[in-house]
Amino acid sequence: MPDTPVPPVILGDEPGSFPYGVLAERHPAIIRQVRDALPYGPDERRALDALLKNCTEGVIEPLPDGAHDRDRWRTWGLDTYTGRSWFEVPWLWSESYFYRQLLEATGYFAAGPWQGIDPFRPSKLAELAAPETDAELAALDGLAELAADEQAEALLHGSLWGNRADLGFRLSDPGGPAAGTTPALVADAGAALWSLLPPDGTGTLCLVADNAGRELVPDLLLVARLLEEGRVERAVLHIKPYPYYVSDATTADVLDAVRRLTEAPGAAAGYGRRVRDALTDGRIRLRAHPFACAPLGYAEMPAELYREFGAADLTVFKGDLNYRRLVGDRRWPPTTPFAEVTAYFPGPVAALRTLKSDVVTGLDAATRDALDADEGQRWRTSGRHAMIQVKG
Repeated sequence: MPDTPVPPVILGDEPGSFPYGVLAERHPAIIRQVRDALPYGPDERRALDALLKNCTEGVIEPLPDGAHDRDRWRTWGLDTYTGRSWFEVPWLWSESYFYRQLLEATGYFAAGPWQGIDPFRPSKLAELAAPETDAELAALDGLAELAADEQAEALLHGSLWGNRADLGFRLSDPGGPAAGTTPALVADAGAALWSLLPPDGTGTLCLVADNAGRELVPDLLLVARLLEEGRVERAVLHIKPYPYYVSDATTADVLDAVRRLTEAPGAAAGYGRRVRDALTDGRIRLRAHPFACAPLGYAEMPAELYREFGAADLTVFKGDLNYRRLVGDRRWPPTTPFAEVTAYFPGPVAALRTLKSDVVTGLDAATRDALDADEGQRWRTSGRHAMIQVKG
């Protein structure tokens, strides 16, 4: 545990707080979006309507007796939280269980016509097909004019900013725009990240992916570049075993992203072919462990994941949710050292994260004070700021 006193876990029971808004407003909106996106039948629509009422007015209910993962969720705390308000249990747990119950309502796990159908697929595909994606992929054509180190830096920032990936290719402004006078990139350990890759290029990179679509594409571009340059020998891409948090990446989403690259004009198609070849020959391996959808922090990861991460030369956690799970979903003082809260992790670890929730560690006091003065508390959740953090 860190030397800093450990604050309590974040709950969603404070009206007006960001977590409360997610539970009270975002989750109902997601249910309505899912209900409208696909032509679910009467049974599924009734189940979605029941979940809408339950998640705002009711209490947490157990999974059906026949659910394939009921025992797993019981070990993850379901028995403890059954019968309690969604707002009065740890926010991370409540959010995660909401998505599990959403899949239950849509028949994702049950034998029948909706088994295995991703309820978020329409929005994922629409994002991949958007003109903005064309513009971001077209930016790859100019990447070859840069030196190798500049190309890697550009792709690192593309991966960092996700669906603002075009910002990553403008090296003159790698952090992108931010509100007021404070910088967009509030912590930058990019140089330390590169130093953790073995100089002989024989290492293994684990990348714990975040979102699909326009956020997954730059992750694949970065991995392809590292393999091509010989900075790593192999990469393990950790994805979700089933749809989660609306846009989290699954195997199907990886395939869609590769297809989008290979069918694009210019340099993007070459990247797509290289990613596909690396998947085929094993230089890129997909990993979809059940714990990827657990409502717990990585400090509670199972032994096999601990060994896998420990054997990697570097593990990179992408995105806000993975950051919360990596450092612990607590209201840490922002100056709490990142290395302290990740000391449990079995190997070198880095976080590439755009700030979209209250959890923050690793800031210096001057940056924290400037952000507070410029934006109040909105800098924590606005997505205008990002950080690259490393523990060697």
